[in-house]
Amino acid sequence: MSSHVALLRGINVGGHRRVPMAELRMLADDAGFRDARTYVASGNLVLASDVPAAAIEAVLEQAIAQRFGFAVDVVARSAVEWRAYLADQPFGSEGEAEPNLVMLCVGKQLATHEDAAALRSRAGPRERVELRGDALWLYFGDGAGRSKMGLGPGGGIWTTRNLRTVRTIAGMLD
Repeated sequence: MSSHVALLRGINVGGHRRVPMAELRMLADDAGFRDARTYVASGNLVLASDVPAAAIEAVLEQAIAQRFGFAVDVVARSAVEWRAYLADQPFGSEGEAEPNLVMLCVGKQLATHEDAAALRSRAGPRERVELRGDALWLYFGDGAGRSKMGLGPGGGIWTTRNLRTVRTIAGMLD
C-alpha cells in the first residue's frame, strides 16, 4: 500500500461543517483505508491505499456526506507528489523566515499558467505566485488575511496549506 494525503476543504471553520478528526480517522478506516492519521483540525489526513488519488477523493466525499450530512470537497495526492511539491517550493528564504506566509495551493484540477496569471493580476506588491508542476505556491508578504489575491484561482476546487503544514504532513508520510 502507498501513502497518500487527503485534504478536506472548508471544514471546522467558525463552528460550521464540523468534522471531528477522531471521527474522520474512523471514517477512513471504515472506508477501507489503512493507517489513517490527521494533523490539526483543518482536515489534513494521511492514509495508506492501493487506489489512485481520484478514487480516494470520491470514496471520502461520499463517506463524509453520509456520515455528517453535508458535502465536503477532498483533494488527494500521493506521497510521491506531496514530497515533490515540498522539494520544488520556490520561496526558500521566505519559507524559512515566515513559513505561515507561504502557501501550497492544490486543486482537483491541475494548476495552469492561466491560473497563476489570474492570481498575479490580483497580487499586491509583497505577494508572489509561482506555478510548480500541477500546483501553485503563494507568498503573502503582508499575510493572507489582508490580501486581495485570494487563496486560489477563480474556477475549480482548490485548497491551500501553509508551508509549516506541508512540511508536517511530509514528515507524517515517512
